[in-house]
Amino acid sequence: MEVSVFVAAAEDKGSRLDVFLADKLPDISRSRIKGCIEMGMVRVRGEQVAKGGYALKEGDLVEIAVADAVELSVEPENLPLNIVYQDADFAVINKAQGMVTHPAAGSPNGTLVNAVLYHIKDLSGINGVLRPGIVHRLDKDTSGLILIAKNDCAHISLTSQIAEKTAKRYYIALVDGNIKEDSGVIDEPVDRNPKDRKKMAVVKGGRPAKTAYKVIERFGKYTLVGFELFTGRTHQIRVHCAYMKHPVTGDPLYGGSNAFGLKGQLLHAARLVVNHPATGERMEFTAPLPDYFREVLEKLRKTLA
Repeated sequence: MEVSVFVAAAEDKGSRLDVFLADKLPDISRSRIKGCIEMGMVRVRGEQVAKGGYALKEGDLVEIAVADAVELSVEPENLPLNIVYQDADFAVINKAQGMVTHPAAGSPNGTLVNAVLYHIKDLSGINGVLRPGIVHRLDKDTSGLILIAKNDCAHISLTSQIAEKTAKRYYIALVDGNIKEDSGVIDEPVDRNPKDRKKMAVVKGGRPAKTAYKVIERFGKYTLVGFELFTGRTHQIRVHCAYMKHPVTGDPLYGGSNAFGLKGQLLHAARLVVNHPATGERMEFTAPLPDYFREVLEKLRKTLA
């Protein structure tokens, strides 16, 4: 049994319960989520809700219990793990590009969860055996900072901070082309691509998604950009960049170029600001750009020079 807990943010007000959960749990089919709701496995503010069309209110605490999620035993693995910070309540990991966040049918081992189970002994149980302590996720080929909760109280606090936007998440990416504006905000809804369910897209009537961007450096055919997430939709930055006609370099799924022989997109979760879940202290964490990312930037700077 895997239990996930989410908090409905302001932009989720009025959203259908089943759509909200499908967005939060992209690895679980909508039909399975619908079945969980109908079987009484979903609670909102502690009360059982059996209708997928239930309209959420801001601040709703949503709990879903998914039975027999994936028949996998998750074993600790002695994999390299860059622990940026750790105390009794939570940890911050600098995830490497190419590492899947949690086990799934196609990647049962070699994941961040396998490594965390080896290096960190106490983890929150809210997300069940497959995602112990995982507060949020990063795509396989996105590097950078990710939060790990070490107890359930910390997990709920950190999840709430992300939902309520008191936690701040900043990314750096190299994108194709020369972005015209020095800064801006992309406020376009994101949902599953109706033509390809493996992809996300800007879709009318989709889930609200908002990303702020600011140009850091220009290279003519490429632009180095900083991003701040105001929402956390699946592939949000990658989709919004593609929507601007400036896909993330090295991202084949959304049309990014790959003149540098990259193994994945040049997208890095560089900075994270949260309140300590126990003390309330405001804390900031940073992770430097990976070597392969910096090498591409050096090549571009030499070309310009």
